[in-house]
Amino acid sequence: MVTVEADAAGVERRLRAGELACEVCGGVLAPWGWARERELRGPAGERGRLRPRRGRCSGPLGCGRSHVLLPVNVLVRRADEVAVIGAALEGKAAGRGHRTIASGLGRAPSTVRGWLRRFAGRAERVRAVFTALLVALVVDPDLPVPAGTAVGDAVAAVAALAAAVARRFPVGVPVGALSRWRVASAASSGRLLAPGWPAGTINTSWPWEAAW
Repeated sequence: MVTVEADAAGVERRLRAGELACEVCGGVLAPWGWARERELRGPAGERGRLRPRRGRCSGPLGCGRSHVLLPVNVLVRRADEVAVIGAALEGKAAGRGHRTIASGLGRAPSTVRGWLRRFAGRAERVRAVFTALLVALVVDPDLPVPAGTAVGDAVAAVAALAAAVARRFPVGVPVGALSRWRVASAASSGRLLAPGWPAGTINTSWPWEAAW
């Protein structure tokens, strides 16, 4: 799995230009078909179709492995964009229950409950990982103020990292325009809610400016 920007045309251009690297050996990825198509739901309930590109590590020094190129606005095996899931996590950090959050997002309570449970089960580890990334990214960072709950602290750490990314990699837009949850997707290689994360899949070299 390789996390890429949400601009499909830009990903295709970079893939064909040999600008995407294999996460296993660092070799060059070349076009290699497509992953399975799936439905994707946006923040306003809009529905679309997502069919991620595949790349294969090629060349004489390549390992030959293939990778799904997952856009940074989605997570592994989730039908909703990361902005929707992030809004649910922020709601939980603010003290709201899963039914209230689900009603506000227009999603099934069982779906939202699943997101919240998965995140809560790893919240302390997520807080530690994002805080470590923050410290590694900038000198004298603004550390998040403790929120009083494990989920709140984890969400605050995500927000702090996103703010640091925006300050370090300005692209001509306000800091607040950066999606903190795209940053979370980039840092976790799309695995924020995947089983087993975080454990050996922390992305420290992603081109953060592509999270806008």
